[in-house]
Amino acid sequence: MNGIMIVLTLLSGVALFLYGMSLMGDGLKRVAGNQLELVLYKLTNTPIKGVLLGTIVTAIIQSSSATTVMVVGFVNSGMMKVAQAIGIIMGANIGTSVTGWILCLSYIDGSSGIAQLLSTATISAVVAIIGIIFKMFVKKANYKNVGDIMLGFAILMTGMQTMSGAVSPLKENPHFVSLLTMFKNPFMGILVGIAFTAVLQSASASVGILQALSITGSITFAAALPITMGIGVGAACPVLLSSIGTNKNGKRTALIYLLNDLFGMIFWSIVFYSINAVVHFTFMDEVMTPFRTALLNSVFRILTILVLAPFISKIEKLVFILIKDTEEDNEEQADFDLLEERFLNYPPLAISQSQLAVNGMAKNARKNIMRAFALLSDFSDSKFNKIQEKENLIDKYEDKLGTYLMQLSMHDLTPDQAKQTSKFLHTISDFERLGDHAVNISKVAQELHEKSRTFSEEIGRAHV
Repeated sequence: MNGIMIVLTLLSGVALFLYGMSLMGDGLKRVAGNQLELVLYKLTNTPIKGVLLGTIVTAIIQSSSATTVMVVGFVNSGMMKVAQAIGIIMGANIGTSVTGWILCLSYIDGSSGIAQLLSTATISAVVAIIGIIFKMFVKKANYKNVGDIMLGFAILMTGMQTMSGAVSPLKENPHFVSLLTMFKNPFMGILVGIAFTAVLQSASASVGILQALSITGSITFAAALPITMGIGVGAACPVLLSSIGTNKNGKRTALIYLLNDLFGMIFWSIVFYSINAVVHFTFMDEVMTPFRTALLNSVFRILTILVLAPFISKIEKLVFILIKDTEEDNEEQADFDLLEERFLNYPPLAISQSQLAVNGMAKNARKNIMRAFALLSDFSDSKFNKIQEKENLIDKYEDKLGTYLMQLSMHDLTPDQAKQTSKFLHTISDFERLGDHAVNISKVAQELHEKSRTFSEEIGRAHV
């Protein structure tokens, strides 16, 4: 019966921890508004900036998975290139380790005086009270969001304390101690780390559980290291799930997250355990503490990124090899990267670039019209969805080209250049209207399919 209660108490602590982290992260995102998203895709023109921003944003929202899922959305929508995403994802892996350091606060304790005032119970209580006041009695939305942050922090700390309290009696249990010694086997430790994190869908929660277990005195460095390496790989599960239904670039971005942690796990497993086989590190049997666990997690992630950072271009090539573009994908690739703002000061070059982008829009509009006509005689849900997807792309063409051409028109243009710019503006509106027609035709085809109706053969031949 005691075993069941310990498990239930531990699980309730995990639930509080996850809810608190979610509440705190959501509150932080609301306080920041859309600024986090804007910063992510506007200030990532170099890998170093990407790593730094990924680290900072993830440290703020307390979830590398959330950051990466956000980035997957940006890449999927065409707002960000795959190369830009790699740096952010690397930084996210570092930023997620900050949670472990925050959790170290939950182990501050004291019985009297200043120590008691700085104890986890006191800090959590004060933060929770202030959070409740902000949430319930202050009308301003920003203060309510701050209240969510504070309540989330207090709940997170309470969850951590609950987990620690649940496992604390186990330090005297010989069966539990012997179970933990199994984790010293690198293979077993890695599997446990992957499994726990895949189930919890949170690397921070897994690190938190490891910190809680460390207070029993039964977790050594030899057991903590492989678990830590497995945690990163397990955290890729929610990211991979988020990529379902995205385009190929979205899937590539999710794969990058997995590859970063997978490479780190494989590389350090080979290097560390090979050296240990010869040198026999004396610290392998050192007992871990919450502080040491947080330090191990941070050092492992930072060293992994330092090793992988020089190979960003190689990682990009690898994901494009693993997830290949078809000939059609290459043909229909958006030309948004042609519209560089620095070309606006050179109107002939900007007009030339715009011409290429307009041609790309025309090709996509023509193909979508042909798809819509083909749907009338051969309907399928996948083809129907393809038309809607390409309509979104055509709309983006109009938006980006329209903005670019309006900016160009404000520069000192010759009469011929002004006439060409005006012609492009009118043309893209026509192409966008063609895209709308393709959608309308596809909806007619869908209705005919649902009602099991078809055109006569004569009409069918007329559309071919």
